[in-house]
Amino acid sequence: MASYNAISTEKLVRLIGTPKGPVVIDVRDDEDFAARPLLLPASFRRRYEDVRQWGADYRSRWVVVVCQKGKKLSEGAAAWLRNAGAVAETLEGGFEAWQSAQLPLVPVAVLPDENAGGGTVWVTRSRPKIDRIACPWLIRRFIDPAATFLFVAAPEVEAVADRFGATPFDVENAFWSHRGEDCTFDTMVKEFGLSFPALQHLSLIVRAADTDRLDLVPEAAGLLAASLGLSRMFADDLEQLEAGMALYDAFYRWARDATQEKHEWVQHVAKRAKTNE
Repeated sequence: MASYNAISTEKLVRLIGTPKGPVVIDVRDDEDFAARPLLLPASFRRRYEDVRQWGADYRSRWVVVVCQKGKKLSEGAAAWLRNAGAVAETLEGGFEAWQSAQLPLVPVAVLPDENAGGGTVWVTRSRPKIDRIACPWLIRRFIDPAATFLFVAAPEVEAVADRFGATPFDVENAFWSHRGEDCTFDTMVKEFGLSFPALQHLSLIVRAADTDRLDLVPEAAGLLAASLGLSRMFADDLEQLEAGMALYDAFYRWARDATQEKHEWVQHVAKRAKTNE
């Protein structure tokens, strides 16, 4: 019987990638994690033994706790989180249920290390247009909601990455960059194992807009126009990134839920009342 304070895999997968989704915390023990070093998208690990210390960090937040089978570890951690003021649920069936449903899992081996304050740090060229907004959106929605992004002068990306412990992206000779006909967004979707159909669709749109192949898919021209417009609206790269998050949220939801929906203008003419002649 499912716990009263539990969420199904079907519901959670619909929430992941959306701006109002829950915080997802993996509390599997070291043995279970070592056997399957993978994470649910947008999740991160915390030691269940230390929940008394970190639980207060999530006061008033919505949290979903994941353990191996959705039993004692997630139930206990979620109960402690509720005592700390969080709205905490467990994932029904835990990690095993997610895996059995063949839902995407992120390989930990490709994730950059977190900085001392928590969260990963990424660096790229300033004045972003498409890939350099799309990739931060992907990382924050599906990999690390606490990620920090540094926009610097193009010649300094490598040196800043080295001195500040950041991961470079969308620059030449970086691991996270263009590969063949793929853009950096494609690379991230593939390396992170994010095999959501909507992200596959969105990848094609981003690639077409970013590599000037607008013939690949009709929506690419719209993404290019909106991206160039945002770059003109904002002189501050971080302000542009925040505005761009909403743009990619909309494209993702369209790709997931609305590709078959049509819209046309219909003239509404008031009906004349019948008169007796």
